[in-house]
Parts: sequence; structure tokens; C-alpha cells
Amino acid sequence: MSDFYDALETRDHELRVAEQWHALRAQVAHAQAHSAYFGEILAGIDAAALKSAADLAQLPVTRKADLAARQKARPPFGGLEAVAHAKLKHVFQSPGPIYEPDGFERDHWRFARAMWAAGLRPGDLVLNCFSYHLTPAGMLVESAAHAIGCPVIPGGVGNTELQLQAVHDLKPVAYGGTPSFLRILLQKGREAGLDTSSLKKALVGGEALPPSLRKEINDLGCFVLQNYGTADLGLIAYESPAMEGMILDEGVWVEIVRPGTGDPVAPGEVGEVVVTSLTNREYPLIRFATGDLSAILPGASPCGRSNTRIKGWMGRADQTTKVKGMFVTPGQIAQVVARHPEIAKARLEVTSSNNIDAMVLKLELRGSGADITAAVAESLQAICKVRGSAELVASGSLPNDGKVIADLRTYQ
Repeated sequence: MSDFYDALETRDHELRVAEQWHALRAQVAHAQAHSAYFGEILAGIDAAALKSAADLAQLPVTRKADLAARQKARPPFGGLEAVAHAKLKHVFQSPGPIYEPDGFERDHWRFARAMWAAGLRPGDLVLNCFSYHLTPAGMLVESAAHAIGCPVIPGGVGNTELQLQAVHDLKPVAYGGTPSFLRILLQKGREAGLDTSSLKKALVGGEALPPSLRKEINDLGCFVLQNYGTADLGLIAYESPAMEGMILDEGVWVEIVRPGTGDPVAPGEVGEVVVTSLTNREYPLIRFATGDLSAILPGASPCGRSNTRIKGWMGRADQTTKVKGMFVTPGQIAQVVARHPEIAKARLEVTSSNNIDAMVLKLELRGSGADITAAVAESLQAICKVRGSAELVASGSLPNDGKVIADLRTYQ
């Protein structure tokens, strides 16, 4: 059985560029004709005349950070959708809230390619520990596994003891989910005397995979690779067993631009990841700015896949951060503060201990009053969909640096 998912992965560079530009022009024309939003912002653009990176750079950028406001003004998808709602399979909700449509085509988010690179093959039983509730992550892994021909245990998040029992009894070969939860399963399985040795390969995402955590998981007997994607775009890039950067998916065109602009940076320079979807007809995103930072790597992967590589996720171009696989935004922190008029100033600090994320909302209050930390912590979880704590600090002690979210994590 081939090491490659399909022949697209090993295409000659010139052939790939020519075919992707053909797909890009067709997608721009489709978006102009069928999406109210793109019809407006791309009015007057001749899609057939787009032939170079410089041409593409002249098109306006659409920012993920603006989606919640756009969708609120023009529900449910801000006019970015290109099909009637009746033709959708699912509608998901991500923090913001941001709503994402799902179509009926096989492997809608194209994650089967990344799962194949991680070693999954037809018949492998997959334990899927991404959430099936509102967010698309669980369905994303399941649809990709089914595209390969893999049955799935829909584990979802939490319920560690029940999931360990399922691993012990059913002997899944592969895991999909966050790396931190995979480590918990493998460690607690050993402590409980439950056999988790069947888990030999994993494709993880939703949070950072620092070298120390990768080594821990590998030492526990499971070979782990990571992917980079979003609910809006699907797969953007993925690791292969060579583990030298992340290879771009065949279904996207990626630019690296100077943050806050649409201007491409020099090769190798760190900038914001801007993506044009080449295959998604329901949600044809054109020059979609993710808010993530990365950089192009020179050359091709030694694994034989010939597409461009990026360094992977290198942080956020804004203050939005990801905690335990969920995006947390300055706007969400503002919603928390608005629920509690006693708060004069707030700053969310995100840390990591032993590769486990934690967040604490530090609060300056208006004068002295009752301890509201428990109530604020409840609001934080309700709005951000991830648990955190709240802590009172002295008035005037929070830094005057304009930051609502301070990501203090370091990865080793």
C-alpha cells in the first residue's frame, strides 16, 4: 500500500502550480457568482486574469477576527456562503460565536490526507477524542477516517475512565484529539492497569505539541504527528513521518503576509497565514486571514511529498490565543467583564505547566467589595467554553500595555 494518499502529493512543482491556479481562478469566479459577500468585495475583478501571486495580492483580505461581527450583521454566515442553507449537511458553532457550514462531499475538510500521512490505513479502529458538541472537530476526524475506510469510536472529550475501558476492550489502533489528552489516557491507563498498548499512531491538533510532550507520548508507545487546520478552511498543513516542517494541503493556496495587511512577506519571513480554499464550493473563502503566524520553508520534504512546507503554527498575529484546543479572544474577555460591573480592569493570563494549559483572569475591582472570583470563573467558562479561574489583584497592579490576553506559555 502506498505511502501517499494520492498522486497529487508527488506532483511536479510546475504542474501543481498550473493546476492550482486553474482551480483558484474557478473558485474566485464561483465566489463572485454565488456568495453575496464575495460578490460585493470582488466586484470588478476579472477572475480569468489572475495569473500570479502579485495579482492575487491585489484582492481584499477577509479576516477570521471579523467573522463574528459579519455573521451577526448578516446571519448566519455573513453572506460568505455560496449555497442555500437547505443544501448543507451540518452547521457548527465555534467560539465567537462563529458558525461554519458543512457540505455533503466526502471528507469535507480534507483531513484524510493528514491521517494517511500519520499512518492510518483502511480498517484501523480510531479513537476520536475531539468534541462532537457544536464544534466541528469531532466530525472532522470522523469524516476523514471514514474516507480512508476506518471505523471510529466517538469518544469525544472527558469521561477518561470510560474511554480507557473502551481502549482496553476494543483495542483501537489510532487516536485523534489533543496531545495533552492522549498523554493523560496513556498515563492513566498504566496507573489503572488498563491496556492502552494498541494505540500506536496518532494525529493531534487543537493545541501546541512541544518537543517534550511529543517525546512523552512517543515514549509511551504511540507515534504522534500533528496537523494544522481551522473549522472554516479544513486542513491547511500536516506533518509527515519526516517531521521536517508541515506540508501544505493540496486543496488550499497559502500566502504568508505582513500581519494586518495583505502584502506578502519575503520567503522565509514570519507572517500571517492567508488561505484561499480551492475545493470548498459551499464556503469559498478567498484570501482568508487566519490570524496565525508561520513562515515558508525552503525545499521539499524528504518524505517524497513535493508541496511547499511551512514551519507550522508559530503563534497569533493578534491577542487571540488557543487554550486546550479552544480559541479565546479579547472580545470574549470583554463579554465576561460586561457581566460583572464590579470589574475595573481585567487581564487573562495563559500559562502551561507540564504541558497542561491553564488560564486565570486577573481582576482589578472598583473599590472594595465581595469576592466575585467564583462568579467570574463561571462566566469565563460559559463564554469561552474552557475552564479557568479568576484572581483579585491590587488596583493599578495590572500592566498598562494594552493587552487583554497575555500568553505566558513557553514550549520546550
